[in-house]
Amino acid sequence: MTKLPTVEDVAKVAGVSRQTVSNVLNSPGIVRETTRKRVEQAIDELKYRPSAAARQLRTRRSSAIGVHLDPYSGGISGVLLDRFVHALTERASERGMRVCVYSARTPEEEMERLGALIDGGEIDAAVVTGTFYGDPRTGWLTQKNLPFVSFGRPWGGDDVFASAHSWVDVDGAVGTAAATTWALANAGPRVGWFGWPSDQGTGDDRRRGWQEAMSAAGASGPVFEVADDVVAARQLMTAALAEDGLRDRLDALVCVSDSLAVAAHLAAADAGRQDLTVIGFDNTPVAEALGLPSVEQSPELVAAGALDLLMGETGTVVAPLDSATPAEHVLVAPRLVVREPALHR
Repeated sequence: MTKLPTVEDVAKVAGVSRQTVSNVLNSPGIVRETTRKRVEQAIDELKYRPSAAARQLRTRRSSAIGVHLDPYSGGISGVLLDRFVHALTERASERGMRVCVYSARTPEEEMERLGALIDGGEIDAAVVTGTFYGDPRTGWLTQKNLPFVSFGRPWGGDDVFASAHSWVDVDGAVGTAAATTWALANAGPRVGWFGWPSDQGTGDDRRRGWQEAMSAAGASGPVFEVADDVVAARQLMTAALAEDGLRDRLDALVCVSDSLAVAAHLAAADAGRQDLTVIGFDNTPVAEALGLPSVEQSPELVAAGALDLLMGETGTVVAPLDSATPAEHVLVAPRLVVREPALHR
């Protein structure tokens, strides 16, 4: 059996002391950059991985990050969070960290679950997902003095970049603006919006991108709103396309999610509008299968950003909370994936 590399092996290859290797692994900020890079190179060459059990005994850290997993509810768009958790797990493992997944159906239940994990010393940090206006979890975690980052902005504030906690998010407005600009150039000037009722959060942010792009082009289009449900959305769009005049006054539809895009796509087929351009958001496998253009959020980049905020770009431990250090924020730019719908082929 091949002997696994040790700290001593890394130190020998890097030409440093055992303590220096330990510092690079646990407190990289105190090591000179040239030395740190030499040690990191030795770690990569030897494929050294610290023992989680030994480090937990030595540092009194669990080497684990807690992340919430939504209960299964079917539908289309849930795959995005699955991709995020998968990417977070992979990238955390590369840094010698583990991901502790827990489930909860309400914010209150989630705080109870987190409280038990914190009290049991089972996690060093948490990643909060699905933020919303008036979210109680962020303030509660701050009071608990647990390092955390949210996937999602603190919606509803005057300046989200002045937030007291760190967050990483996808710039939804940039995504829908790109989708709208493409639709204007390739489908025609009559581009509508198919979104959720106002939520002071993600849905409004995505609608803003459509509005700004339409305004910049001096164009206007109809607005349709419905909950994120394929059946209800299909019924609404079927009725809308049956209205006198609207059927032939719509060149394209930018949608807040792939769920609504699929519904609009099916309704357009029912109405004989196979030429109607429908653009989704989330770039799910369903959108890909139907050939629908969609905005890709790149949850892998979001996961990398979350870990950078918690651990630094090259850190292998969670940085402690420091009230003197301003919160940091990462806004990931999405990209439009253009496809030819199956109905057009």
